[in-house]
Amino acid sequence: MRSWRGSRGVSVMLIVALALVVGCGKKPKVATDATPSPQTQTQVVTEAASSGSNQPAPASSVDYTNLDPGEYGIEDVFFPYDAYVLSEAAMGALENNARIMKEHASVSYLIEGHCDERGTIEYNLALGEKRGKVARDYLMSLGIPAARLRVVSYGEERPFDSGQGESAWAQNRRAHFARP
Repeated sequence: MRSWRGSRGVSVMLIVALALVVGCGKKPKVATDATPSPQTQTQVVTEAASSGSNQPAPASSVDYTNLDPGEYGIEDVFFPYDAYVLSEAAMGALENNARIMKEHASVSYLIEGHCDERGTIEYNLALGEKRGKVARDYLMSLGIPAARLRVVSYGEERPFDSGQGESAWAQNRRAHFARP
């Protein structure tokens, strides 16, 4: 009797094992890789950015202190002839600049005041300084610390457009943002 029970026990175990293998069917595979694909990472970042959440953006490895400010969205502001008042467009550009500057709080800026070639050298140096200062003051009113903003005037000495006529001169009447 003993041999019958022993072979019966082995048979029962084989039947149970076979039933488990056949009866359970295939289970869906579970991803075990903890690293999402680049496409998934992009999708997650895009979804987070578009969701309007107040989550901070992922830290960037770009050193903004070594980039020209124009490379990451800082815009020049332009002035009318013989003036240093901020137009609506100039204020809008400065508001955008302030938003970017707040994102990169460790970066300092040199605000260069420029003029067109009309006027004396002395007059244009003074006008360029006023243009730089009015841009700086507006940025300070938007929360940018004065310690991050330095002003210099180049007057007419560094034109953006060396051409003649109003279209060239309009490009030269500006406050330009550079690295100090």
